[in-house]
Amino acid sequence: MIKSELVAAVAEKNNLTHTNAERVVSTVLNTISKALVNDNRVELRGFGVLSVRQRKPRAARNPKTGAGVQVEAKRVPFFKAGKAIKEALNKKG
Repeated sequence: MIKSELVAAVAEKNNLTHTNAERVVSTVLNTISKALVNDNRVELRGFGVLSVRQRKPRAARNPKTGAGVQVEAKRVPFFKAGKAIKEALNKKG
């Protein structure tokens, strides 16, 4: 699903105009992004948890040339699915 499909689904299920639904979806995504930038954890009950993890610097290799390169430390987003999502994904039948 892409953002425009999410906007269309929100608009349809809540009897909103496309413009209002787009504002709602954008506001939610921007709020989550800002929270992660500020090192806050975002917990959406029944869905999952979004957080930021720190990766250490490491030595790597350029696959094209084989030359060694140093990869700097960086922060990356991390998502852990909630119990309800895990159960829905593994539901039999």
